[in-house]
Amino acid sequence: MSRPAVLITGGAKRIGAALTRAFADAGWHVVIHVGHSPQAGAELAATLPSAETVQCDLLDGDAALAMIDRLAERLDDWRMLVNCAAVFQPDTAQAIDPAIFAEAMTVNAETPTRMSQRFLARARARGGRRVVQFLDMKLLNPNPDFFSYTMAKHAFAAGVKMLAMAQYRAEDRVYGLAPGAMLPSFDQAEHEHETSGRMNLLRRLTMPAELADAALWLADGWLASGETLFIDSGQHLLAQPRDVLYLARQ
Repeated sequence: MSRPAVLITGGAKRIGAALTRAFADAGWHVVIHVGHSPQAGAELAATLPSAETVQCDLLDGDAALAMIDRLAERLDDWRMLVNCAAVFQPDTAQAIDPAIFAEAMTVNAETPTRMSQRFLARARARGGRRVVQFLDMKLLNPNPDFFSYTMAKHAFAAGVKMLAMAQYRAEDRVYGLAPGAMLPSFDQAEHEHETSGRMNLLRRLTMPAELADAALWLADGWLASGETLFIDSGQHLLAQPRDVLYLARQ
């Protein structure tokens, strides 16, 4: 295969699908990870010049590592892993829901970090390897809503710095990419998103294509390993007492 390969977790829907299309258009072979949407992944792959799907429940960390191993065995120029998949369920600072917490920590932090470690240890690439971890602007602008989700993203962000410090190879890079409000989330209606999506310094909707452009730029490795880009029209620079989903309803 002459194309460099990228694995995008959650690559069949929403922001993941935007990333998949952008990398495919840029000449990459895209491996689309799906959890519970195999049909959506297959339909998307069929529209792209070079793509395939793999299925794995990220709650099963060992199965995720086995998936990485299988890809590493057969992809001869696997340059990039984009950990985009996440779970987003509500709980509160007053009372963490143990089940929601366990799922968030596993899917949003533990499993993608283990996948990154295995990718950096096993993947063959003609140039440096890149890991991009999807974080959240809540790292710098936290609020107590979606408490377990936010805790997991903070843990995931710490892993970005530590993996970068491990220096697997000098040409490898590990990055964070932190979006703000971008698509309707949880039970949000489209008209509510039109309001909440503009709750940033630029008072504009931030588009998924901007995240895709940032990920493609990070693929070239110009930024120092361990750094995080915020793609949120300045939302992380504000102080917001609640998630914008709820602020838009007030």
